[in-house]
Amino acid sequence: MFCTGCAGHAREPALTGAVNGSGTMADAGPSKRGAPAKAEAGLIARSVLFDNPQREAPALSPDGRRIAYLAPSGGISNIWVGDLDSTRARPLTRESRRSIMGHAWAHDGRHLLYVQDRDGDENWHLHAVDVQTGEDRDLTPFDGVQARLLGLEPAVPGEALVGLNRDDPELHDAYRIRIATGEIELAEKNPGFSWFPSWVVDHQLRPRGGIHPRADGGLEIWVRDAGPGTWRTILVADADDAFATSAFGFSDDGRELFAVCTFGEDTARLHRLNLNDGSAREIAGHPSFDISGVRIDPHTHEPQLATVDGERLRYLVVDRALEPDLAAHGELGRGDPHLTSRDDADQRWIVRLNADDRPPVYHLYDRRSRKPELLFQTRPALSRYRLARMEPFSFRARDGLLVHGYVTFPTFGRARWPAVVSVHGGPYGRDRWGFDPEVQWLANRGYLCIQVNFRGSTGYGRRFLAAGDREWGAKMQDDLVDAVAWAIDEGHADGARIGISGASYGGYAALAAAAFTPDVFRCAISLAGPTNLVTLIERTPPYWAGLAPQLRRRIGDPRHDAELLWARSPLAHAADIRIPVLLAHGAHDPRVSVAESEALVEAMTQSGVPHTYLRFDDEGHSLVGEHSQLRFIAAAEQFLAEHLGGRQERS
Repeated sequence: MFCTGCAGHAREPALTGAVNGSGTMADAGPSKRGAPAKAEAGLIARSVLFDNPQREAPALSPDGRRIAYLAPSGGISNIWVGDLDSTRARPLTRESRRSIMGHAWAHDGRHLLYVQDRDGDENWHLHAVDVQTGEDRDLTPFDGVQARLLGLEPAVPGEALVGLNRDDPELHDAYRIRIATGEIELAEKNPGFSWFPSWVVDHQLRPRGGIHPRADGGLEIWVRDAGPGTWRTILVADADDAFATSAFGFSDDGRELFAVCTFGEDTARLHRLNLNDGSAREIAGHPSFDISGVRIDPHTHEPQLATVDGERLRYLVVDRALEPDLAAHGELGRGDPHLTSRDDADQRWIVRLNADDRPPVYHLYDRRSRKPELLFQTRPALSRYRLARMEPFSFRARDGLLVHGYVTFPTFGRARWPAVVSVHGGPYGRDRWGFDPEVQWLANRGYLCIQVNFRGSTGYGRRFLAAGDREWGAKMQDDLVDAVAWAIDEGHADGARIGISGASYGGYAALAAAAFTPDVFRCAISLAGPTNLVTLIERTPPYWAGLAPQLRRRIGDPRHDAELLWARSPLAHAADIRIPVLLAHGAHDPRVSVAESEALVEAMTQSGVPHTYLRFDDEGHSLVGEHSQLRFIAAAEQFLAEHLGGRQERS
């Protein structure tokens, strides 16, 4: 609900292989607010749900003997490291201002890499920290420049390939960095790759492919032979298929490219593309859902597994040798196993078991013995509470389209509850089954939580995605209202007490609900929500240049559709808002300007609409700081309790 993601956010590369782990080690130590407060009638303290996890994101070292993970240090998530056969771990980084969100081992086994920006401005710097000495070095110390980690390869253990938009803010050139010394050199000028991700790297850490967006919203995948050569087009995807198309690796002999694309089908499938003649062969696919992930063998460089997200995560097995391993993971218990990290030998894995009614649990898995060993729970303080189950549901929208989602009931029983529609960001993303602190918080406070994968959500095929084209504030909004009607008709929701909340696109949907359907909803909460679709499209960050044609096509083009976009903008209908609104925004948001929220605040003030506005001067599009998250959740809890009547934690 409060995780953000405007268009393209899901494709924004954070840190390749950024997974964590630790387990046989002593506790990293809870954050200052990590111990649960006195629980009244089963009320879960906000700090227990929203503090930084006690430990999360474990990653195995290349030799499989050490583990790194994220844990609080001074209330800020830092990287901790320790030996697997030891009972102790130590903090490696000393970030004191902004939590680290991801990390990865360099294949030299000596360094851990992470990215960090300043107050959410998304000008990420790549850092390397020496595991032995603790020295932390900024490998990309360039002001106003965004670093993207393009690749790490065992064959080149001391190097990283990094994208930097030093020369052109719209394009990331590929640079080779020698991690131990920080020496940096240009590996390849960018010929126009500006999609997410932009480059495709081979096993020798050479940039040999890329995604070239077209002016009509489609894209082309370009490749070339190893070494200097001419770029050539190997695949063309039209605008309807662009979001479902990606390329991610080359075969061992370098003659084939692995890509996810549709090739005329409704859903995106995994294909093997012959670089000589352009022929394609399907490797894995599903008739109803797009491929969402692919796992590659580190030795043969062949696909092993693909995943799809239906109601739950499913594995499509490509390499049958992994079937016994997946069978062993099925014995871990209730939940979906996610393979999150492995050593370079591919003998030790870290597996995250994700369930809806329990925080994620990490296991160390040895492929030789096929025996998993418990590492840790991310939030052990929650084990004393009964958490809610997330139930898949579906309904027919008013135009007959089948729409899916999840509904989560309070644990106190099934009745007509006050409800909150929690709208995901993107909108080109989707909600998934599994543990979600915000969902559990709503259920614990006595609200039915409704999550809708409305038309335009990804993962359900090209037709479902296209059904959301130019439907912001229209049919996409109708799907949310129809989900409310379904919940009321089923006897689940109290129709007089319905709220709506979300971040980024979800924030827009909440404000659109307040402006367009105030009779359906009692109150609305928006975090980083756009209020003016004209300025949203006109002011995208420069590094979204490749995405801009898709946004203009799917949302509207201000050059031709300014009237439509303004009519769909909550700001244009501020005088029609009659329900209370809570808005929050980070001052440094580069995706949705804080001016979007502040313009609506001014308009609602003039119209006398009751509202609350929270501005976070040290945040961007997402609320990363623990203090920011807790401040926002506390305000949202008070707001919902006042207008919907749910439970509230005493201060």
